[in-house]
Amino acid sequence: MSKGSSGMEVILATLENTQDLQTILNILYILNELLTVGGGRRVGVFVSKGGTGILLQLVLSGSKESPPSEELMLQLHSLLAKVGPKDRKFGVKARLNGALNVTVNLLKQNLQNHKLLLPCLQVLRVYSSNSVNAVSLGKNGVLELMFKIIGPYSKKNTSLLKVSLDTLGALLKSKTNARRAVDRAHVPVLLYIYQDWHRNDTRHRHMLIRKGVLGCLKNITNIKLGRKAFIDADGMRILYNTSTECLPVRTLDPLINTSSLIMRKCFPKNRLPLPTIKSVFHHQLPHVPAGGPVAQLYNQPLGVDDVVDESDDNDDVETENDTENEEEDKDHHARNDDIETDINKLRPKETNSRPFEELKIYERFFLELSEDFQRFNFNNPKSGVTATPAAPKSQRPIIVPTAQALPPKYPTAAPLQEECHLAKGEQPHPEASPLAPAPTPAPVHTLDTINITKDHDGCCDHSQVRPQPGLEQELVQGMERVALEGTGPQGGAGGGGGGVNRHYRQPPLLAGGVAARQGGGAEETLAEEWAEEEGGEGAVLEVPDTALLLPLHDPDLYVEMVKSTRSVPQYSEVAYPDYFGHVAPTFREHILERVYGVQSPLPPYRTKIFQDIERLIHPNDILDKVVYDLDIQSCPVIDDGESLKFNSQFESGNLRKAIQARKFEYDLVLNSDINSNHYHQWFYFEVSGMRVGAPYRFNIINCEKSNSQFNYGMQVLMYSVQEAISGRPRWVRTGTDICYYKNHFSRSSIAAGGQKGKSYYTMTFSMTFNHKDDVCYFAYHYPYTYSTLKMHLQKLEALRTPQIYMRQDILCETLGGNSCPLLTITAMPESTSNDQICQFRNRPLVFLSSRVHPGETNASWVMKGTLEFLMGSSPLAHSLREAYIFKIVPMLNPDGVVNGNHRCSLSGEDLNRQWQSPSPELHPTIYHTKSLLQYLAAIQRAPLVFCDYHGHSRKKNVFMYGCSLKETVWQTNISATSCELHEDLGYRTLPKILSQTAPAFSMASCSFVVERSKEATARVVVWREIGVQRSYTMESTLCGCDQGKYKGLQIGTRELEEMGAQFCVALLRLKRLTSPLELRNHAHLLDVESDLIETRCKVSSSSPSTYVLEDEEHSFMEEVDYSAESGDEPDNDPDAADPHDNRLSDSESNNHRDSLT
Repeated sequence: MSKGSSGMEVILATLENTQDLQTILNILYILNELLTVGGGRRVGVFVSKGGTGILLQLVLSGSKESPPSEELMLQLHSLLAKVGPKDRKFGVKARLNGALNVTVNLLKQNLQNHKLLLPCLQVLRVYSSNSVNAVSLGKNGVLELMFKIIGPYSKKNTSLLKVSLDTLGALLKSKTNARRAVDRAHVPVLLYIYQDWHRNDTRHRHMLIRKGVLGCLKNITNIKLGRKAFIDADGMRILYNTSTECLPVRTLDPLINTSSLIMRKCFPKNRLPLPTIKSVFHHQLPHVPAGGPVAQLYNQPLGVDDVVDESDDNDDVETENDTENEEEDKDHHARNDDIETDINKLRPKETNSRPFEELKIYERFFLELSEDFQRFNFNNPKSGVTATPAAPKSQRPIIVPTAQALPPKYPTAAPLQEECHLAKGEQPHPEASPLAPAPTPAPVHTLDTINITKDHDGCCDHSQVRPQPGLEQELVQGMERVALEGTGPQGGAGGGGGGVNRHYRQPPLLAGGVAARQGGGAEETLAEEWAEEEGGEGAVLEVPDTALLLPLHDPDLYVEMVKSTRSVPQYSEVAYPDYFGHVAPTFREHILERVYGVQSPLPPYRTKIFQDIERLIHPNDILDKVVYDLDIQSCPVIDDGESLKFNSQFESGNLRKAIQARKFEYDLVLNSDINSNHYHQWFYFEVSGMRVGAPYRFNIINCEKSNSQFNYGMQVLMYSVQEAISGRPRWVRTGTDICYYKNHFSRSSIAAGGQKGKSYYTMTFSMTFNHKDDVCYFAYHYPYTYSTLKMHLQKLEALRTPQIYMRQDILCETLGGNSCPLLTITAMPESTSNDQICQFRNRPLVFLSSRVHPGETNASWVMKGTLEFLMGSSPLAHSLREAYIFKIVPMLNPDGVVNGNHRCSLSGEDLNRQWQSPSPELHPTIYHTKSLLQYLAAIQRAPLVFCDYHGHSRKKNVFMYGCSLKETVWQTNISATSCELHEDLGYRTLPKILSQTAPAFSMASCSFVVERSKEATARVVVWREIGVQRSYTMESTLCGCDQGKYKGLQIGTRELEEMGAQFCVALLRLKRLTSPLELRNHAHLLDVESDLIETRCKVSSSSPSTYVLEDEEHSFMEEVDYSAESGDEPDNDPDAADPHDNRLSDSESNNHRDSLT
């Protein structure tokens, strides 16, 4: 023994060298005491000094004695049970040493000797953690030994039983052992044991034993044979019943969660109840790409996406994450792996890849850069700025608004039938029909009252009627289809109102093929005949004037815009919300608190899982009645009078199928993006025929994202027509028991593009309706259609003052035949002097785009806020227009928006992954938008700022993604010199300003790292190829905020529009910071802006970098704990408000947008 040896080394050396049994036992007693008291650190020292090997050697040598000393084996195995978990190579050492077989033989010989049996089982449990050892032990019959030890309920030897179950569970992690257990019919035995313990352990003192049995079942069911054996042994019913009985006892949650995990895993995988998961609509492409998902889709044989393969039932079952933090950690590691490491790709390149002669055709979109204003009349400035003529409008008849209808009683005249045929079939190009009548101009009037008529058979009466008593009651009793009353352009019957401020709408097409009247003729006569047949009965519904609240909304103008919108399904209906408009509610909509057992962080959201399993156990209780099916083109609505009626056949609508599962429960299937078989997330559909007070449940069963803010307090949006006609036309957050979880539907590996069969997710919510026979709409987020954009742009152009330069061009035509608008906004020069013209032409450019992903409707609302601010009359808006020239593409994907896609255009591709090499045929909007930027770069006028507006489905707040060489390198192991990493930090200025001015914006959520998977996005391509340092994606949450002024609140259109306006204010401050001398003449305006930012703002306690407007601060009652999502500790709000004070003040409501000015 060397000098200075530690006490542990002395003890181990003595133990290794002595041959005396009693001395060995005495040393083992001492070690047992030392390791029991010393804890993990002392065990670690023991292992590091080679103690494990000495103990295993003593086991081997002691086994050679005949008979072996029981006390020696007892002490050795007690020590090994303590040491083994701390020694990473314990299993390998035991196998190579031969101690593995010694322990097994000792176990076989002492099944009745519980004193020695317990430490042997403890050591076997550690041995089994090594997969090779587990297989070896299984071959040696250890599984059978375990089933001899475990058994039905007994108050004796519970500690031994617990260790036996833990050992068995460790052994069953091996697939070989799991198959062996299935072959020997051990699955029914385990289920019987679990039932027996559940039945007899009434005081729940032995929960660990019951959990051990479930652990064994959990490991067996990781293989296909195990899941089949579990189903055959009626395991679903057994675990369902036992778990249901455990629900009232919170301490039994571990049993419930493990049971639900097993049941969820064993639930038979099913295909969606569809003939094909490809979109029900098809658009023929000019050519199919050579590779990629679209090419794969076109090359698939019919029905291939419905075949059952082994991919969904593979033995390699993915282990469920027990916490959301683990899932986020996994996402974090995936992001780290995705970071770009090629420093050459991280360095922006400003080389033009296209010859200037090719780009010169885009000069016509930049007239402001060469405009001399010599022919401009400054006394009438509007005459000098003209927009590109809008595309001619088609003459499709339009249905306004939508609801289900019965067919008309009378056939239409031949000309009307022809018009209906054109609407339902191939849409003729306006130029191909020179004899088509000119479109009727939209009448100019305020939305004072809307007149809605309804006869007893559900068909609209197109004659003028007078208001009837019991108006709302009559509407409630009979509303199946509602259409708008109207006359010809001259006003017709509405000419003399007897002092009543009322106007009548142009009547649109009914579902049965009745065309709108154009004034006079057979159509009007036919309408009069209908009125006589029906006795002139109907209801005239007056809607309060919303023109003051919605200055950019005009229902008549919206209908005109719809007429020129082209869709693949040839939509001829208009949804009520899009027609009436949306007035943001004045009350706060709080983020919901997470419901325990429904949205709890303990997967798998057991309450909903149990309800799904109940369907499998009691299939006779399921109606399985299809009530809406777009695959049946001739009659998608199946109406028997007993079920809800659904509809999605309007612009941006998405609902493919509705199946009534129970009396008040419906399974809903979304349509995939056109020319795709996936991207199911966006929904927008209509429901009618409901009962008041009934607890309806809706399950959208084919969502694809692995997680959603629906699990973190977000609600769906609902628009009630009854509420709208009562003067409250608005989308509101609604729904209870909201949950988002993985279900038992899946796609085959072929349909999933080679991936192992992907599971779908269910988004479920419950709803109680307040109005009988209401017509309600549900949406993923606030809808904003392409026709709405066209209406807003036309209304904005009407607001243009002589000081505003605004031009609207048509950038290109989309695959679907819709035009893509391009806006130019700046300030008019004060005169035609050279200085003024020079200043006008040399203003820096800001390039904005939005809505490349159709399902991210919040991006359009932010853009609306930006456009309204830019066209406003405030001093800040005027100063901003004088500072910049704005080029804006407000909707990059009109086709996707029109046809209800979630992510793609008609090409079936994500347009925001096509910026590197866009195709002029397949991706025209991206191709031409990039060309505009390339042209600017070629003439040395690259934008100062480029920003693409987006929405984010899994994060809160508003934030930005930018591009930084340094910050990307810092996240990798790249070795680079300081000169290689030289970079101007100006890219951080704009988001920093926003974090100080915009209450919804979070600097902490921003990222400036460039990832490989994003190299073809607008942000990265514009940064890398165009050389725009300030190239951003601005992401707006679909849910709400967890910091700042709006902390704890769900986001609404008011906050989104405010964000768009705040972006403009930030640009003005950026201008001051980048070139302060240019604004020296506007010092007073900058003082206003500085006062807004500095004087009226205070630092939020929850986020030091976030400022909020003090006089608009509204606190809230409770914080919502999102620590399971973000890992952050919740803050305590000292300024808790009255929980009943849930309404904004009038001034607070009205001044949201005006507060900036």
